[in-house]
Amino acid sequence: MTSLIIRQLGTQPYEKIWHEMQSFTDHRDENTPDEIWLVQHPSVFTQGSAGKPEHLLNPTQIPVVQTDRGGQITYHGEGQQIMYVLIDIKRLKANGKEISVRELVTALEQCVVKTLADYGVNGYPKADAPGVYVDGRKICSLGLRIRKGCSFHGLALNINMDLQPFLNINPCGYAGLEMCQLSELINRNDLTCDEVSPKLVAHFTEILGYNMQQIINS
Repeated sequence: MTSLIIRQLGTQPYEKIWHEMQSFTDHRDENTPDEIWLVQHPSVFTQGSAGKPEHLLNPTQIPVVQTDRGGQITYHGEGQQIMYVLIDIKRLKANGKEISVRELVTALEQCVVKTLADYGVNGYPKADAPGVYVDGRKICSLGLRIRKGCSFHGLALNINMDLQPFLNINPCGYAGLEMCQLSELINRNDLTCDEVSPKLVAHFTEILGYNMQQIINS
């Protein structure tokens, strides 16, 4: 039985959670259960490990944090559901699931596609640009880091947020890429991350075959 812990972290600063993910990954062992961290961040731009500074078009008062995840620059703000996946990929392989990093990315994309479908929205991934899109606009960004065969970072799904800060960057390194969010696509101003996140987690755990969940509010 593959155990999984789900942590509801509320709204917390990006750098605090990032460093906690690093520490968790550095100190886990072969018996440490995998975890999903659900969190929202106050406004912040995060730049991936290979990020190019020119993709920040207009410097603002929003802080820019250089991180160790893959990918280029993106924006996080309240009303965006972050799902960080702290998974021992080696152990999943040992359990016969044969999960590669690419397959983990696919699982993340597919859990978003399935969640959007729950709301009647047709989302899809792109082979050459990780993430999930709706009618050419991006609704979900992805970025992972693998250390000691374990993943951290994850996905950011736009639920009901201020999209304006995205205009100050080339999102994920793509000039002119338009962003969208679920609340506008389904015309629901009352949509919350708390409503959407259980669907996101349920689809992800089903795809990877987790069958034991412990939910912790912390």
